[in-house]
Amino acid sequence: MNAQDIMFVVLAVFITLSALATVLSKSIVRAATYLLFVLLGTAGLYFLMGYTFLGSVQTMVYAGGVIVLYVFSILLTSGQQEELRQSTLQKVIAGSVITLIGIGIFVGVLWTHGFNPVELALSKPSESVITMDTIGTQMLSTDKGGFLLPFEAVSVLLLACIVAGLVIARKR
Repeated sequence: MNAQDIMFVVLAVFITLSALATVLSKSIVRAATYLLFVLLGTAGLYFLMGYTFLGSVQTMVYAGGVIVLYVFSILLTSGQQEELRQSTLQKVIAGSVITLIGIGIFVGVLWTHGFNPVELALSKPSESVITMDTIGTQMLSTDKGGFLLPFEAVSVLLLACIVAGLVIARKR
């Protein structure tokens, strides 16, 4: 086992524990903080695989911007004092059954499509390496296959969220 494998295991355990803490936390602000740890761990996985651009975007956009927006909206709507209600036994059982059904569907799809992780890990990637120049050109391109319109749509959506948060805060 080399250092990269050890780091992968450490990040995987960190992400799993943070995700569990996100779901099981009773405080909304703490849940948002644990979600930040999940997103930072995911960025760590991207860096570990050598996708530095994707890791930095994950850190800046999701871990930076989205979590700050969540915490900002929670604190504006005074969600800090709110605690989640206790789960009843029926809700826990229903959630467990739905989770098991989802895992069964996931495994069934993998089984029917012949997914073999060992074969994928041993095969060489057939695609060439994409440069930063290509990524930048495609993101800001208005041609077919360009991503300028979705990029602008997301920025308008975030602006609408900020305005809605200010309107809610102003009413109080």
